[in-house]
Amino acid sequence: MNKATYTEDVPPDRPELLEKLLRMEKPATVMLIGSTDSGKTTLLTFLANGLLKEGLRVAVVDGDVGQKGILPPATLSLAFPERPFVSIGELEAYAHYFVGTISPAGYVGEMAVGVKRLVDIAVEKADIVLVDTTGFVTAQGAEMKRLKAELLRPDLMVFLERAGELSHLRRLLSAYGETTVLRVSEGAREHSPEERKALRREKWREYFSGASTVEVDLSKVTPSGTGLFRGRPLIPEERELLAAIFRWLVVAGWKDEKYYVVTAGFGGEGHPSTVHAVDFEKLSNLLVGFIDGEGLCPGVGIIKWINFSEMKAQVLTPLSAEELERTVELRFGRIRVLEGGEELGLLRRNEI
Repeated sequence: MNKATYTEDVPPDRPELLEKLLRMEKPATVMLIGSTDSGKTTLLTFLANGLLKEGLRVAVVDGDVGQKGILPPATLSLAFPERPFVSIGELEAYAHYFVGTISPAGYVGEMAVGVKRLVDIAVEKADIVLVDTTGFVTAQGAEMKRLKAELLRPDLMVFLERAGELSHLRRLLSAYGETTVLRVSEGAREHSPEERKALRREKWREYFSGASTVEVDLSKVTPSGTGLFRGRPLIPEERELLAAIFRWLVVAGWKDEKYYVVTAGFGGEGHPSTVHAVDFEKLSNLLVGFIDGEGLCPGVGIIKWINFSEMKAQVLTPLSAEELERTVELRFGRIRVLEGGEELGLLRRNEI
């Protein structure tokens, strides 16, 4: 279920890098950068196991929201392995940061802030912090890497390259820390979009395998990540007027800087910029993050139903009662998914 597994059959520059990490002043943060399928997670697994065998305390920050090793997808995760491991999928998370999508484009801020939050926790407890990143290295991806490097100021950035394709990015990030280059292993292979989706399907299924439906009181747990629920509820006359003008069935609505309306049978575009309409169907099976008082995410859930009149949401989640008790915020994501692992599609950032 994971692309990367531990092996000692590696190019000679990998053991040389391991020796370099052993000599570094501690604590140290090491950021791994490379395009898709360049072997970042395989390298991380090799380095982490080598460091653990030398008795060092290691932290792993899994920063790839799509091809996650540490469950669940759509989050950034931190783990502290206590013994050698074959795959990072074996690791139990210490903390998550909710991003809410499997595609980082358009979520540069969340990706950078989340990694920074987790690394700050990690350096207090570990000798070496290994940061795995996405394969998103062009356009917005390059900007995201720059923001991460500027925030983290890593002690070392390791670039996995095939033919110098990351030379510009390397020059850009060199202002924020030492860099080194490794050649992509000949054993690295590309995975098709279908293979990636199949891997995620298994991870979603595993994560939600022991889930149950809980009721979340949205008058006590603050909804976030959406324009809905903000401002004052619409009065009956406003709901009737909107329904008459646009021929909508208005399920719920609020007035803030504009009208935010949940509709059934939403016909698409054609309404003014002062009205933001959300199709009720888009909220069904939407991924949400349970957020604690520290802004971290104990785990995620899937919205099954929202009773807007009572401000109650039915959410499928594997979280325990104790973890739910610590929740202060329910953050709306931008992917719809079933507990069996089928992804129903991504939403645009401004869609809800």
